[in-house]
Amino acid sequence: MWLTAHQPVRAAAEGVERLEVSASPIRQFRLGVAGTRFGPLEFVGGLELSSASRDFGALSSFRFLTPGGDFVGVADTGFWFFGTIARDADGRPTGIENFRMQQMFDRAGRVSDRKWEVDAESLDVRDGVATVGFERDHRIARFKLDPDDMKPAIGEVDFLIPKRELRQNRGFETVAHAPLDSRQKGALVIVSEKSLDKQGNIFAAVIEGPEKGIFTVKRLGEFDVTDGAFLPGGDLLLLERSFSMATGVKMRLRRIAGETIAKGAVADGPVLFEADMGYQIDNMEGLDVWTRADGALVVSIISDDNHSILQRNLYLEFVLHDEPHEQASDG
Repeated sequence: MWLTAHQPVRAAAEGVERLEVSASPIRQFRLGVAGTRFGPLEFVGGLELSSASRDFGALSSFRFLTPGGDFVGVADTGFWFFGTIARDADGRPTGIENFRMQQMFDRAGRVSDRKWEVDAESLDVRDGVATVGFERDHRIARFKLDPDDMKPAIGEVDFLIPKRELRQNRGFETVAHAPLDSRQKGALVIVSEKSLDKQGNIFAAVIEGPEKGIFTVKRLGEFDVTDGAFLPGGDLLLLERSFSMATGVKMRLRRIAGETIAKGAVADGPVLFEADMGYQIDNMEGLDVWTRADGALVVSIISDDNHSILQRNLYLEFVLHDEPHEQASDG
């Protein structure tokens, strides 16, 4: 969610809609600057995406099903999307192949084009099951993953946080399973966008696992959470965003120490990188972390265009170098 309400979108017929997606390469991340290193991040490449389909866009969260290749995602207009990142001989992203979308079912098991019923904002996948966070009609729901025939949810998970604490448009922007060998032992963790406690910190919770309970994430400045994924060692990488009419949109990556994620705690960690409109960013909403064949840890980020002609659908890719304590901003 960001800025204004989404423009009305035509509801696709029930079933899978196959889309042609055009991709324009992004070769320089910082406008007018040829460098690729931005603090601990090394820019690999990016794409600006477009399609003739009116359903394309509003991409809120995604997860790779194969490292850097096949992916699944959710759009906050109530769609699943699937596809594959195409790459050149050097491994840089060049386009999107086999892209398709399918309408989501609401909690009553009906296909719905009413946004408040299917406002999907976050996603994680484990063992063939997709766990999705919805806002407005706040819930954490689970779906059997079948790219060719997604069905209604197979169940919901208690998110622990009292509903009265959840702001209508500031719900669950992060759903992520911790690594099995981490302190959290594979637990499912959720973080809200901007549902704040009395101290101004962001409501979050470990909703499954040995240390189940509510915690908060320390809010730094005017940034809100838009997605997150665990790093292999158990730290949580958060994607954050801010917007004002004076400065435009900003993006930030923050590394939350895994040992601070615990019932009753205020989780915190350093800013790794911050970017403003001097970079190739937009309304950056979705993030995933994966390991390349050469062992490099890669961070992939997508944007939500809100179906607005003023915004773009972007895919950006970075190598994250092992500098967890470096706070960097080239902006």
